[in-house]
Amino acid sequence: MAKTEKVYIYKSYERFWHWTQAFLIFFLALTGFEVHGSFSFFGFESAVDLHNKAAWAFIILTIFTIFWHFTTGEWRQYLPTTENLRAQAEYYIFGIFRNAPHPTRKTTLSKLNPLQRLVYLSLKILVFPVMIASGLAYMFYRYPSEGEIVELGISSLERVALAHTIGAYILIAFVVVHLYLITTGHTVTSNLKAMITGWEELEKDEKEDDKKKNDEPEKEIS
Repeated sequence: MAKTEKVYIYKSYERFWHWTQAFLIFFLALTGFEVHGSFSFFGFESAVDLHNKAAWAFIILTIFTIFWHFTTGEWRQYLPTTENLRAQAEYYIFGIFRNAPHPTRKTTLSKLNPLQRLVYLSLKILVFPVMIASGLAYMFYRYPSEGEIVELGISSLERVALAHTIGAYILIAFVVVHLYLITTGHTVTSNLKAMITGWEELEKDEKEDDKKKNDEPEKEIS
């Protein structure tokens, strides 16, 4: 059995951003599908108002998080790599059900495996921008300005609505898969606890430990 050590891997802001973003995505989905008429909970007008407010909160959180990623260098965590990409995909499809060893090792400098990097990067540069842009188009399709109603010049909101809805379903699919993968850590709750406390049990690099021991000068016998 591989040796493990407790490592502080998720910083305070990282955890705040993760849980706030998760709440906002759930709340936006709830109010958004009510606006679409899927069910009635808050009431249509209240759902629209709450959805718009949550959308602004999401945009503000995203702006602060982009700033945080670039000022801390954490943006490097999302740089895509093909190394072990196939092995990671095969692990999720087959290996995880055969209790196979994980093909990549998580560290503070590499928190995401190759597949996670691609998925999270796609969310950040494709799905989120589409959702925000289409949402803003909805908000400001027609808006009052100097006593008149100004339009953005969009001939129809049908494509905007389609893009926004597709993005919503992609996010819901991601959340479902993400919730499942949370349970695939060392224990069923280890990944969840790590995102709450910041500390996670990670496999020790035994080769690195041996190297450190060999580099240490031998103590003289007095």
